[in-house]
Amino acid sequence: MSKAAKSNALHLAILALLFALFFVLPAYHVGAFSRIMVLAIYAMGFNLLFGYTGLLSLGHAMFFAAGMYGFGLGISQAGFSVAPAFLTGIIAASVLALVVGYLALRTAGVAFMIVTLMFAQTVYLVILYFGEYTRGDEGFVIQSAQRVFFGIDLTTETARYFTAFVLFAICFLWAAKLIQMPFGKRLVAIRENEERARMLGYHTDSYKLRALVVSGAFSGIAGASYALLFGYVGASFSTVQYSIFPLLWVLLGGAGTTIGPLIGVIFMFYLIDISSSYTTAYMLIAGVVLVLLTLFAPQGLAGTLRKRVFPWLP
Repeated sequence: MSKAAKSNALHLAILALLFALFFVLPAYHVGAFSRIMVLAIYAMGFNLLFGYTGLLSLGHAMFFAAGMYGFGLGISQAGFSVAPAFLTGIIAASVLALVVGYLALRTAGVAFMIVTLMFAQTVYLVILYFGEYTRGDEGFVIQSAQRVFFGIDLTTETARYFTAFVLFAICFLWAAKLIQMPFGKRLVAIRENEERARMLGYHTDSYKLRALVVSGAFSGIAGASYALLFGYVGASFSTVQYSIFPLLWVLLGGAGTTIGPLIGVIFMFYLIDISSSYTTAYMLIAGVVLVLLTLFAPQGLAGTLRKRVFPWLP
């Protein structure tokens, strides 16, 4: 079996497992996996930019928030139904990524990190400034009656899980396809040696901008999905903390792997969930585990497996 065939089989097997988990997991874990799948979409978007293109953004929360507020304000202010509001969230995140990319990609390295961080802080302040509509730090709740899609009440446990599953599956397979396409291979070439890629005739700035827009779109889908499925929109999702989370998830799971973001989100979610049930100092435990993983598995869980056991892992 070829490497591509093994990769495709693994992706389909993961989706089959996630589908089956709904029927065997207790209610609490079904709810947890609904949230995990949404956050994994966000991590996938970050991984496309960081893991495959080599661009470290410290402001990715602005795209998550753009998708969330695009959806939430579309519902609450414009009176949109679910589908147009969801599309509004994706467009808002993509357009923001295009504008930010056009300006931020004039820089590189640490400067790029700082510029994206400053843009994210600006978005956060804009959300607070227009508190009349956004409700500032308090945020606002999207009513259950507004979260109905073609007669399906998305507030129920079953509908929430399978909606998250369908959205995750689309993004998961899309990300895998992108990486297998020439576009994805050129992003890896830019990550490995941008000067050489440029010498080969590739317009690296154009590819980096496209990567940022696609990454922003993934993040916007995650933000809109979160608002749709969990019914809350708040400024806290645009803070630095939510820009650091996807970095941790990707580093834990394995940067530059398609399955790493999902593994990282699951690991981090349950690490905090389990440790918090034993002590209020759960973040200390999480920090120690993260340090140990960084020392002994610097390529992340999936990256280490690919290096030592399964070289075909995507």
